[in-house]
Amino acid sequence: MISVDSFDLRILAALQDDGRLTNQELADLAGLSASQCSRRRMRLEEDGVIAGYRAVLASAALGFELIAFIQITLATHSPDNAKKFRALVNRVDDIQEAYALTGDSDYLLKLVLRDLKSLSDIVNNVLMPHQSVAHVRSSIVLDRLKESARLPLSALKPG
Repeated sequence: MISVDSFDLRILAALQDDGRLTNQELADLAGLSASQCSRRRMRLEEDGVIAGYRAVLASAALGFELIAFIQITLATHSPDNAKKFRALVNRVDDIQEAYALTGDSDYLLKLVLRDLKSLSDIVNNVLMPHQSVAHVRSSIVLDRLKESARLPLSALKPG
């Protein structure tokens, strides 16, 4: 774990709000000079604390109206089978997130799709026929109550 101080936390919080801030804008928000802020930002990037920058696209504006969660149970619990399933997950662009779980299911997938037909195609033509998969259970999102990629930085103690 990387040690961060209160200035680093201010920089990170500001960048979570707006990754397009100029160095001067970021320095003003953090209470640092532009050169100090630049050095800190570069260190946070080099240390992997800042993993990257990206544009967040509005899925509905592009016609991706359906969010589904799919629980997967593997046919067998072998390293080879898990490797085959992971390879499948990485090939399917519709899968936004994938998690290995404890409990009744082995994996949880989050998919963003254009419509029900797209979901049906993924379930029936990609997941179900795959040799690693034994059981598929899907749930369709009716309403999104919260969506955030923000980390709870207030839980960190400056070091």
